[in-house]
Order: sequence, then C-alpha cells, then structure tokens
Amino acid sequence: MHIMEGFLPSPWWQIWFIVAIPFLVLGLYQLKKLFAEKRETIPLLAVAGAFVFVLSSLKLPSVTGSCSHPTGTGLSAILFGPFITSILALIVLIYQAIFLAHGGLTTLGANVFSMGIAGPVVAYALYMAGKKASLNTFVNVFIAATVADLFTYVVTAGQLALAFPAAEGGVMASFTAFLAIFAITQVPLAIIEGVIIALVFKYIIDVRPDILVKLNVLTQNTVNRIREAAA
Repeated sequence: MHIMEGFLPSPWWQIWFIVAIPFLVLGLYQLKKLFAEKRETIPLLAVAGAFVFVLSSLKLPSVTGSCSHPTGTGLSAILFGPFITSILALIVLIYQAIFLAHGGLTTLGANVFSMGIAGPVVAYALYMAGKKASLNTFVNVFIAATVADLFTYVVTAGQLALAFPAAEGGVMASFTAFLAIFAITQVPLAIIEGVIIALVFKYIIDVRPDILVKLNVLTQNTVNRIREAAA
C-alpha cells in the first residue's frame, strides 16, 4: 500500500497533500479535545498507534511481484474515530518513510489519505451502522476492520490509476490492473486482520470495558451482555 518515495509525478503528490490536510487539522482538534477531556484514554490511544505501526510495517511479498501488508487502522477508527486515526497514521508513516524506507515523504499525502483517512472513515461508518442495527459486536468489528483494509487498497489503486492512466482504456483500465495486483494477497490478509482486531477488541472488553463506555464505543448494557454471554 505504501507508495514509494518519488513514485507519484506532479501534480498528483501535491494534490494528495492538499486533500489530506483538512482531515489532519480536524484530527488535531479532536486529539487536543481528547487529551483535555478524556486523559484516561491516552494509554489506549498509544496502544492503538503502536498497533498501526506494527501491522503496517509487516511487508509481505505478493505473488504478483508487489507487496501487501495489514493497516491496523480499523481498531483506532472504531475506538477514537477516523480523524484522530489520521494523526496516528501520519506519525507512523513519517517514521516508516524516514527510518524503514517504507513509503516516502513526497508520497506522504497519498499514503496518509489511503491508509489514515479513507480506510478509517469506512471502518468507523460501518461500525456505527452495525452498532445501530444491533449487529453482534465482534462480527461488527470484524466487518469494519476487514472492509477498511480492503478499501485502503482500492483507494491506493485509484491513486496510482489517476497518476498513470493506461494508454488503452485510460484510468479505468489502469485502476483494474492495479487492483488485480493487490487483490490476490490482500483479500485473505484483510480477513486475517479483521479476525485479529476482533480478538484485540475482545481483550479490551475483558480488561478495560470502562474505557470503551467512556469513548461511547459501547454502552454499559452491551458490555454487561457480552460479559454475561462469556461467563
């Protein structure tokens, strides 16, 4: 998913910076508010950031000659919302670009938008929709995290297609080609990520359900029901 340094031509790498900036500004505002009003959630925020870093650093070779990796942003999006997640992704992607040669600084805007904004927005929207529909909590988390991972790669394929339209078929032909490169490895990987995030979410319920209630991720009644079912 990380588009490498210097790969996007002008004006596309600049455009993605411009597109990402408003989301990051909103994320900084929400983060400042979180620090002021819910300081007890900061350790969980740090864990969510570390989770994004570890999972998104796992570059796995693809049979198509590319590489794939989980994103980890679904968990943070469910817990803290998509805009705070964009700040975590920004920090992670800067560190990876500088110290791991994973992604790049000129492509930072594009990578932040796909992994730190588009994917998390989808995860949050799906989780909230599932919550409203009274979907099983763990199934809901699994679906939100899995689809968010896949959507991140859909957006990346779109970014590459816009920058490099095919000579025949244009952007759509290029989009289909890039998507096919990612899909073979990313579909099973996204499912695995969904399972992992659902298990992590269960662990959080076991050890600190009060934090989830404080963040309005779950109601106390839902926490009680889950714990009674597990007893």
